[in-house]
Amino acid sequence: MIKTMIVEDDPMVRQINSKFLDKVEGFSLKKAAANLTEAKEFLSKNTIDLILLDVFLPNENGIDFLKWLRKNEISSDVILITADKSIERINDAFRYGAVDYLIKPFTFERFKESLDIFKERLSSFKNYQTIEQGELDKFILTTKNKELSDDELKDNLEKGFNKYTYKSIVNELHNSNEECFTTEELSEKLGIAKVTVRKYLDYISKQGQLEKIIEYGKIGRPLYKYKLKNI
Repeated sequence: MIKTMIVEDDPMVRQINSKFLDKVEGFSLKKAAANLTEAKEFLSKNTIDLILLDVFLPNENGIDFLKWLRKNEISSDVILITADKSIERINDAFRYGAVDYLIKPFTFERFKESLDIFKERLSSFKNYQTIEQGELDKFILTTKNKELSDDELKDNLEKGFNKYTYKSIVNELHNSNEECFTTEELSEKLGIAKVTVRKYLDYISKQGQLEKIIEYGKIGRPLYKYKLKNI
């Protein structure tokens, strides 16, 4: 389990983020801190893999806490969760090693996508002592569709499709080690309803990115599988 701490002064937001985290497989909430002093005290005695960090705290600043982590060589990764949309703050966050930046209000799909990508990278890196460029690029570079800006992707998607759900499914398709997969398998992995996953898979197939395979069982019932083409 990925040991996680939430740093958020608003009790309601802290509770919402805690519930969101509980829905994502592989993460365990070890501490929900209301301020930076509380967070620092906990870190002095405990090891945390991931910190979900607010920027605006009473008389405190999350970016200063991020700098403090790096200065003290604390290896916890950080995802910023904040209403601050300023480019200056976003640049500071990435300069000091934040792995993602979520702007409030955000959807659960975007939250889950961020944590799933982090989990995939953390899990995969445990299997390597060295890594080749092509494998590393899976965690650094985006896929062809993710190279589009959010606005461009939104424009390219048909009405009724959510860009974050689309990205989550595309990420899973690329990161999966399975050659073929079913709607049910993706639904279980992503925590997205089967009917939704099927709709997106059919859409991606129409874009020429997936091959749809029909297999028939003993009773003649068709089983639909999907195989990733060279996206």
